[in-house]
Amino acid sequence: MKISTKGRYALRLIIDLAQNKENGYVTLRDIAERQDISKKYLEQIVPMLNKSGLLKTNRGYQGGYMLAKSADKYTVGEILRVTEGNLAPVSCLEHEENECERAGECKTLFVWTGLHKVITEYLDGITVQDIIDRTSSPDDYCI
Repeated sequence: MKISTKGRYALRLIIDLAQNKENGYVTLRDIAERQDISKKYLEQIVPMLNKSGLLKTNRGYQGGYMLAKSADKYTVGEILRVTEGNLAPVSCLEHEENECERAGECKTLFVWTGLHKVITEYLDGITVQDIIDRTSSPDDYCI
């Protein structure tokens, strides 16, 4: 499994919003400048985060984005699933029920199932607040 730029930037965007929550709604321009990410790229990520209910949006003069809930309610796994889709390491684990015709006889299924469990538990066990708490300054993290 490889996390794309989209997933990494979405996580950085969410962290930035959490760190700047006292500013109210934050513009993409400000986030782009602080994070050294193209505003155009962020504009492609925001609709996914909006659609999934992770962000609040305000248009107009005081427009921008803010988190829909507190930083301790967002997990890395949740954000990555929004941007990356399923985090399964193999396609047969992408659905709730394994639809692979070889599942009953697959000698390696336990390997992939175990890996998926470890990945999911790890990423769902880290909140955005955990990330913020581990950093000494707003610019002291790299994703």
